[in-house]
Amino acid sequence: MTHRISHWIDGKPFTVLSERRGQVFDPATGEVTGLVDFAGPAEVAMAVDAASAALPGWRATSLAGRTRILFAFRELLSAHRQELAQLITSEHGKVTSDAAGEVARAIENVEYACGAPQMLKGGFSENASTGVDVYSIAQPLGVVGVISPFNFPAMVPLWFVPNALACGNTVVLKPSEKDPSAANFIAKLFAEAGLPAGVLNVLHGDKVAVDGLLEHPDVKAVSFVGSTPIARYVYETGTRHGKRVQALGGAKNHMVVLPDADLDLAADAAVSAGFGSAGERCMAVSVVVAVDPVGDELVAKIAERMGKLRVGDGHRVESEMGPLVTAEHHSRVESYVDKGVAESATLVVDGRGVDVDGAHTGFWLGPTLFDHVRPSMSIYTDEIFGPVLCVARVDSFDAALELINANPYGNGTAVFTGDGRAARRFQNEVEVGMVGVNVPIPVPVAYYSFGGWKSSLFGDLHIYGPEGIQFYTRGKVVTSRWPDPATSKVDLGFPQTR
Repeated sequence: MTHRISHWIDGKPFTVLSERRGQVFDPATGEVTGLVDFAGPAEVAMAVDAASAALPGWRATSLAGRTRILFAFRELLSAHRQELAQLITSEHGKVTSDAAGEVARAIENVEYACGAPQMLKGGFSENASTGVDVYSIAQPLGVVGVISPFNFPAMVPLWFVPNALACGNTVVLKPSEKDPSAANFIAKLFAEAGLPAGVLNVLHGDKVAVDGLLEHPDVKAVSFVGSTPIARYVYETGTRHGKRVQALGGAKNHMVVLPDADLDLAADAAVSAGFGSAGERCMAVSVVVAVDPVGDELVAKIAERMGKLRVGDGHRVESEMGPLVTAEHHSRVESYVDKGVAESATLVVDGRGVDVDGAHTGFWLGPTLFDHVRPSMSIYTDEIFGPVLCVARVDSFDAALELINANPYGNGTAVFTGDGRAARRFQNEVEVGMVGVNVPIPVPVAYYSFGGWKSSLFGDLHIYGPEGIQFYTRGKVVTSRWPDPATSKVDLGFPQTR
């Protein structure tokens, strides 16, 4: 039985029938479980109008008042974390334990946003010139748009929305149409926490909704996470319409294993980071760079661990890896396995045709491992975004570093080694935004900022943490003097400090 998923506008569900809708699936069965309304220009205008109308009141709300609502939301989110995790699994397919981890990381950022008043303090210089004080203040931008991806339907919106709200902005959130229900769930919790109507709106849909936010004159900034081609489009379109934009794109994350590394630790990390969430993570390890002579032994250890992975319905406690999100995405990822074979990479573990409890429906692809992958192969150059792990072999540390730095992406990377000097050189010289040392998925904690380099980021500021607060505010400097009127006179000279 299907249910309807509609927009959340001005503090309540938007129930007018939509002319366009999309299907939402249970990835484990392939069944349609919901129909999501797609916004047209009228719905975009209504959402932005609601956010604009709510802006003066929310901006005028004290920092203490905003923080109280964020604290209340944090408590509600924590209380309902398992319910939200189950909802994510139902539409995305990731196992519930992984979905629960996603919610936990989201809560960390909400907690950071609760402390945003500390980040919003300005500076003050008394008597910068005789009788003149100078001080700086950080003010909200206005209405901001958030466009989030399917792979983290709760965490990524909550990497943006709490910070934007803490800074005094109002928000229109456009989640992925593939798993839209988490966004509505979050909006309801915010309303229950006391967030005024119109401060957070949820707009479902496709390119029509995205373009509507990018082009609307009342939207002052846009935050985006997705593939590099779309990130580039969002950045170019948004900035062309005078908006501040941070657009995070794709990745091809390398994990270097040096000869002195603990190979059991490295193999565990490669499997965990390569196949968690079926590889549908922008921080997933895509390429293991084996610095020989460790290649043969490392590949054998990875393959051994892959054979023990339990692929199954994400709602089952014993499952470790679930299906891919849609049939279309499944076909795309599986086509890369075919390409890898055609390009003469060594197929060590083949995930095609995986048998999941005898089920013949659902979007299933088992863990897949290629060895002897060359940089010219499409399985190396393209972001696959699925459970396909590639092993590339090099003969030295320098060759590994050169391979990574030549890649157009620069999101995350890792090095496994017991040599502190090698690790320090790697972190200093690698041209990537987030680096792990014996840590395979170096996602920063909430009080640092997240973001890559090169074609993994379009814009100047990373997301959440201090740079996230900076993105959602603009600075103003006030120069103030309260003189004795008796001393006032006309002076056309250039102002000087005295």
